[in-house]
Amino acid sequence: MQYGFTDILQLLGSLGVFLFGMKVMSDALLKLAGDKMRSILATMTSNRVFGILTGFTITSVIQSSSATTLMVVSFSNAGLLTLTEAISVIMGANIGTTITAWLITILGFKVSMSAIALPLVGLGFALTFWKKERTKELGLFIIGFALIFIGIQFLKEAMPDIKNNPEILSFLSKYTDLGYVSVLLFLLLGTVLTVVIQSSSATMALTLIMCAQGWIPFEMAAAMVLGENVGTTITANLAAIVANYQAKRTARAHLIFNLIGVLWMLILFYPFLKFVSWLSQQFGSESPYLTAAAIPVAISLFHTTFNIFNTFFLMWFINPIAKLVERMVPEPLMPMKEIDQPKYLSAETLKYPETALESLLNESKYLFKRPIFKIVSHSLNIHRQDIKSVTKIKKIIKGSQEDFKIDVEDLYYTKVKNIYGEIIRFATTAQNSLDLSKKQLNAVTEIKIANRKMVEIIKDARELNKNVTIALNSDNKHLKKEYDGFRRKVAKVLRVIYLFRKGEDTKEHEKKLLELKKEAKENIRQSNKSIDKLIRKELISAEMASSLFNDYTNVNDMIKKLIEVAELLYGIKDSLFEDEAMK
Repeated sequence: MQYGFTDILQLLGSLGVFLFGMKVMSDALLKLAGDKMRSILATMTSNRVFGILTGFTITSVIQSSSATTLMVVSFSNAGLLTLTEAISVIMGANIGTTITAWLITILGFKVSMSAIALPLVGLGFALTFWKKERTKELGLFIIGFALIFIGIQFLKEAMPDIKNNPEILSFLSKYTDLGYVSVLLFLLLGTVLTVVIQSSSATMALTLIMCAQGWIPFEMAAAMVLGENVGTTITANLAAIVANYQAKRTARAHLIFNLIGVLWMLILFYPFLKFVSWLSQQFGSESPYLTAAAIPVAISLFHTTFNIFNTFFLMWFINPIAKLVERMVPEPLMPMKEIDQPKYLSAETLKYPETALESLLNESKYLFKRPIFKIVSHSLNIHRQDIKSVTKIKKIIKGSQEDFKIDVEDLYYTKVKNIYGEIIRFATTAQNSLDLSKKQLNAVTEIKIANRKMVEIIKDARELNKNVTIALNSDNKHLKKEYDGFRRKVAKVLRVIYLFRKGEDTKEHEKKLLELKKEAKENIRQSNKSIDKLIRKELISAEMASSLFNDYTNVNDMIKKLIEVAELLYGIKDSLFEDEAMK
């Protein structure tokens, strides 16, 4: 056999050119249309059909199922996609990745791209000198596109000539007529090649060239394609070993989806191939069983029809697949950690504007419903569980007369300050390093305002806590009654916010919050008649009256801020206006 080490290196180099072209083209397209793609991915997955169409569209455009899967995993981690939505997108991506095979078949074999490939590289290179960033990326896309076909041409030339090396075909022929054993062997070969090369598109290119050169018959090429479908999922699962459980679930779902497809295809393998042969002849091609030149078209058709049939069949079983995956990869018990450590913020979520915004919002909501809720309720000497209960607020206030002896200042420094700083740092980094739309910039600004108001709420709670404690320990029943009224008002707002967050009668609680906010605003501008009456009747001292007046304003201001934070974080319709955001 006249095929030495140098020839093997040329074959590997040709494969490298093809892979590099795929990467350059995919990366450029992601930068050119990535924001649109991510926007579609975040909003167009409301049902399984939209999810499949989204996965197909994105993968068809960016020509990389791996990039689509990476986005799906990132969006799942940030909570933008549920597991069932992620599965539907991956199903669509499987169909989208078949476009690569058609590009190679039509342009790589049917049309001679080698004559225009180098001029295209020259044109793309010239465009990279443009000042406009989008023009530069367009230039890189053209370079990547041309390199793909240069790589294919090199691959065709680097493949050994069967006429000069007949022993290669005789070697392969030993394994092509063993029935299902041959099918399984070539399936394994396709799987191993995809895992080694780390690209199903590159393995598909190799398979198509091997077919065109007459190395392998139609049946074995189809078996390799099935192996590539398995191999691409193994790559994703290997990458998910060090990832979190959402990424593992997504990777497992991809594996299960493709394995089920391969299993039913193996059962119907030979009848399905005859159907594909008939279909390719209907489109004007020759039978792949008779002509080696017709195999690339038939293989591309097999790849597409298999993935379409598999997706159509399994799209009705997305929920059972999701439940199976959840059993396989259960949610791990989160280790106990201090509340002042970020729960959602991470370097990974800063990769995309959508994931950064979602993790920022989730972190702020977590801060609001945990430490802020705890500090405010405890500063009033009320247990959080009482506020969350169905017990009447009046009864809770009457039964909660003990002094909690909490230090609001200490709680702020140990539970809030650090995480507040991390939220602001993360938000500022997102604004400076990511290409955010105007709407996204406004959303980040509103989240920063919400966090600033949370800190102000703690300051209000600190001042209120001192006087609530004094009132609880006082013998003056009138003073106690007034402070119990303050506690009742704040507790009522906390309960309505809690019920609104839970999603119980959302519209009713939203309306109630807006009413309470309006009432608090009016109270800030008005004096409390009951305090005036106590002063006239000399039922409280001047010092008590001063504290009551200050806390009357303080309580209403706190209520207003609590509701404003809920507006900003949970999207209540009466959100703050832009002039407030600029303060």
